[in-house]
Amino acid sequence: MDIISLPVEIDKKNIDGKYRLAAIAAQRARELSLGAKPKLQTKSKKVTSIAIEEAMKGTLEFLVGEEARKAREEAKKFDYRRLLEERRREGGPEDLSELEKDLKIYLHEKETDDKKALEELFPEKTEEE
Repeated sequence: MDIISLPVEIDKKNIDGKYRLAAIAAQRARELSLGAKPKLQTKSKKVTSIAIEEAMKGTLEFLVGEEARKAREEAKKFDYRRLLEERRREGGPEDLSELEKDLKIYLHEKETDDKKALEELFPEKTEEE
């Protein structure tokens, strides 16, 4: 496999520095490791190599400057707790009730099986007398 080496000259139109390239590639590598599909065909197998290639070829979209600051502020304002509560309300009770039903059936069957096993091991004396 080919080893990717960073070029000395970076295209200043797309990426304004080596550190920006590293930050963009790191973020994209994280996405790829979580299951995102690569945006271009490559021989590379490692997510970091794929991410660097995508960044260098300009297939990734990213924000810089004031746009990036505004997007970061909006992301901070986004209330993840509220979103999780809404998701729990939508699908949680139905799934939970099915699980509870299955658990009750299992426990009931287990209880009756345990009683039968105990009766077989220790028959009551009243029946024999």
